[in-house]
Amino acid sequence: MAKLTKNRKAVLAKYNPEKEYSLGDAANLLKDISFTKFDSSVDVDIRLGVDPKKSDQMVRGVVSLPHGLGKVVRVLVLCSPDKEQEAKDAGAEHVGLDDYIKKIEAGWTDVDVIITMPTVMAKVGKLGKVLGPRGLMPNPKSGTVTLEVGKAVKDVKAGKVDFKIDKQGIIHASVGKASFSADKIKDNAAELINTVVKLKPASSKGTYIQSISLSSTMSPGIIVDRSSIVGL
Repeated sequence: MAKLTKNRKAVLAKYNPEKEYSLGDAANLLKDISFTKFDSSVDVDIRLGVDPKKSDQMVRGVVSLPHGLGKVVRVLVLCSPDKEQEAKDAGAEHVGLDDYIKKIEAGWTDVDVIITMPTVMAKVGKLGKVLGPRGLMPNPKSGTVTLEVGKAVKDVKAGKVDFKIDKQGIIHASVGKASFSADKIKDNAAELINTVVKLKPASSKGTYIQSISLSSTMSPGIIVDRSSIVGL
């Protein structure tokens, strides 16, 4: 049996893995049991009572977190020349089209979000095999295929998060950093959860939100009491 580290012992002294905590208490506890030397990401996992194999039960959306993500989001805008200055003024780190398409085809994906325009999707669409597995493929539903490239860049940098249910019926999304106050973590998590609730498919039967957990990098997951969230 592996020996318990000092930090692991400290976590177990404060945390009951079988207990359900209110969202506020979970946010406070998370800060107490996060011991990484770097500023850990805070994540929410939401298990849904839907069948992701059915197209009418696919849950996907975007949410603007009230307190942002607490990190620099590196943005590439693939656009026509007339939109390049708009994208640069909005704060995009990389702006262009053909040169970046060649770089991506060669394996370069050193960005967090890619935004493009409907008029150039014929070119961008060819990058699906590279961008798709990395979750970087632009999509109209997430607001990353738009003529308003400047607004899209600002939204992403302000804390706009794109989320999608996985094959196991779970939504995983980052909602901030461990350095955030507990109130900010709670607010961001609540915004994500409530957005997911509003996206409940009409064909979904039974319990929609089956479980919610809050965690940070390398911390255990804290089970959130669904009844502590308004609207559930």
